[in-house]
Amino acid sequence: MELAYIPSPSHGVLHLGPIPLRGYAFCIIIGVFLAVWLGNKRWIARGGRAGTVADIAVWAVPFGLVGGRLYHVITDYELYFSEGRDWVDAFKIWQGGLGIWGAIALGALGAWIGCRRRGIPLPAWADAVAPGIAFAQACGRWGNWFNQELYGRATDLPWALHITSSTDGRVPGYYHPTFLYESLWCVGVGFLVIWADRRFKLGHGRAFALYVAAYCAGRGWIEYMRVDDAHHILGLRLNVWTAMVVFVLAVVYFVISSRLRPGREEVVEPRAAEDAPAEGDETAAAEDTGAEDEGKVKAEGKDKGKDKGTAEDGEGADGDSAGRGKETVTGSAASEKSAKPEESEGSASVAGSEKESVARDEAGSAKKS
Repeated sequence: MELAYIPSPSHGVLHLGPIPLRGYAFCIIIGVFLAVWLGNKRWIARGGRAGTVADIAVWAVPFGLVGGRLYHVITDYELYFSEGRDWVDAFKIWQGGLGIWGAIALGALGAWIGCRRRGIPLPAWADAVAPGIAFAQACGRWGNWFNQELYGRATDLPWALHITSSTDGRVPGYYHPTFLYESLWCVGVGFLVIWADRRFKLGHGRAFALYVAAYCAGRGWIEYMRVDDAHHILGLRLNVWTAMVVFVLAVVYFVISSRLRPGREEVVEPRAAEDAPAEGDETAAAEDTGAEDEGKVKAEGKDKGKDKGTAEDGEGADGDSAGRGKETVTGSAASEKSAKPEESEGSASVAGSEKESVARDEAGSAKKS
């Protein structure tokens, strides 16, 4: 008995009343939302519009699900069309069975349709969503854990996966958790693409090609560890050959694209580029309006200052006039005061002269007598 291992869930589905909640489906849905969210952020950073990634994903995701299921059914047809099997099970996608190769191929077709409708280049959109797809695969692989599938050879390692189901030819025991290996590998691929894209400014589909090549490099050795039934060609599993061929194609595309179209696209979404000048004009108009308003406020302030100065000058002039008036009144009063003593002195002189005349007359009369 192993002392340390990864337990498998006893059930891959929970029922909320009549509604089944399947772990495999939840993992796929979470992965899709994660890919769209991250792809949208990267698309905006490249100069695209918010929401474009989601609009194209409406085409890519359904196509990808159909493609993934078709690849699985075609390569494992005996599970659905051999004696004793029910072909209707081929449509039961929630029971597991999505081939990433078919999902990427047909999903790319759906993305091409969406990009064509929006007038944007498919390689630029693929570069934006590449790391998100890797992270989505990392989430999706945990759906295999819920279904107790895609495990490797028997092992006694402390992280061995404990398989308890005996359906569909399973043998309970402890196996390599290849689903976990691939999940961790996909996380590393996602971060690798993000780093390389920032470091080397990858464009024209090269970020997506790097994702494909890096994923295939890991899928090859992980697939080699699996023990579930699969078609073999020259002693190797079909998916190992597929990984090698796709890896070579991705590397060839990366090299040729780097030589023919180096650098990154300057414009990834023409409509967003057309909207940019309009937004700039609106900003300039707003700035001009603000400048005019500020000028009006300053002019009004100056006018108020002038009016205040004029009022102060008027008050000063009134004050000067009042002062002058007071000085005139004071001068007049002083003149009157100075004139009154003179009049008094004149009156006194006249009275003295009259007295002298009278005295002289009386003296003359006395002499005559």
